[in-house]
Amino acid sequence: MNDVLNKLADVLEARKQADPESSYVASLYHKGTDTILKKLGEEATETVIAGKGGDRDEIIYETADLWFHSLVLLAHNDISPQVILDELDRRFGLSGIEEKESRGNK
Repeated sequence: MNDVLNKLADVLEARKQADPESSYVASLYHKGTDTILKKLGEEATETVIAGKGGDRDEIIYETADLWFHSLVLLAHNDISPQVILDELDRRFGLSGIEEKESRGNK
C-alpha cells in the first residue's frame, strides 16, 4: 500500500511544476487552496452518497476520488502521506476518546 501512496505522492509533487493547461492537478494547484478544498468537499459528499446507496463499486470509486483529492491537499501543503500514516500508527491501540483527549479536543 505504501508503494502506491509513494508513487502517487511523487506524481503529485511533480505536477506542481506542470502546465495548468495540460494537467488537472496542476490546474488545482494553480487555482489555489479554496478550489482544492471545494473539490475535496464535493468528493466527500459523493462518498457519503455512495455509502448511503450501498453500491460497492460506487463506494470504491468515490473513496478513491476522495483519497486522491486528500493527497492533492496534502501535497499542496507540502505534507507527505507518510506523516499521515505515522499519525495513524501513533493512534493505533488508543480508543477514539483517548486520542481526542490527547489533543485537547473534547
